[in-house]
Amino acid sequence: MQVKAKKHLGQHFLNDENVASKIANTLSFSGYKNVLEIGPGMGVLTKYLLEKPTKTFVVEIDDESVEYLKANYLNLSDRIIEHDVLKYNLNEVFEGEQFAMTGNYPYNISSQIVFKALEMRHQIPEFSGMFQKEVAQRICESEGNKTYGILSVLVQAFYDAKYLFTVPPNVFSPPPKVDSGVLLLTRKENFTLPCDEKLFFRVVKTGFQQRRKTLRNSLKTLNLSDNLREDSIFGKRPEQLTVSEFIDLTCLIEKDLKA
Repeated sequence: MQVKAKKHLGQHFLNDENVASKIANTLSFSGYKNVLEIGPGMGVLTKYLLEKPTKTFVVEIDDESVEYLKANYLNLSDRIIEHDVLKYNLNEVFEGEQFAMTGNYPYNISSQIVFKALEMRHQIPEFSGMFQKEVAQRICESEGNKTYGILSVLVQAFYDAKYLFTVPPNVFSPPPKVDSGVLLLTRKENFTLPCDEKLFFRVVKTGFQQRRKTLRNSLKTLNLSDNLREDSIFGKRPEQLTVSEFIDLTCLIEKDLKA
């Protein structure tokens, strides 16, 4: 069955059954009882998630999509969350339990969804789904590349990131002007940091705000000691640092600020 649906909130609805099935199969469905799909639209991915051993919940803000889901997926009707996912407290549903997250994410809020997942990383062991290709690639990128940035470092500090496959525009309604990409994030066994996490986020974001400058210049606003700023790591640009080096850098900065 192919479903033609209107575009809303920056979303392009998937209408290819094979791609939907492949996205559903990106998750392991192991170690958690619940899966949350964001932006299900007319349920092309949802139907495959409902076949899995976990309990599927969906969050959808579009009234027409909600009506369609309630009419066509009766076993889902009590698990449709009619809210803006960015503003909704998901623990009203999951109450602290572990859950996986997936979906065909609206392009215009996809990065914000990733940040929300990072905030809830203690509950989200797996995160998969479809993004604009360049965003998916950026999340999975390694150091030394021009697309390596804030999202790359923050995500990979807590998750192993893998770019899985590319999806062409013609399998969407309406078709976007760019390719899409599907990724999988698997939470690391040890996903706590040896430094202050808020400071880590601040160091990464501040460093990349002026990515062409060395860290000695881009991190000036942190008011670091002259002695620390002479460390060789400050002579590098942010895109040259691995995720582990950003963590080490934050440890050095934290110690300096406490001195």
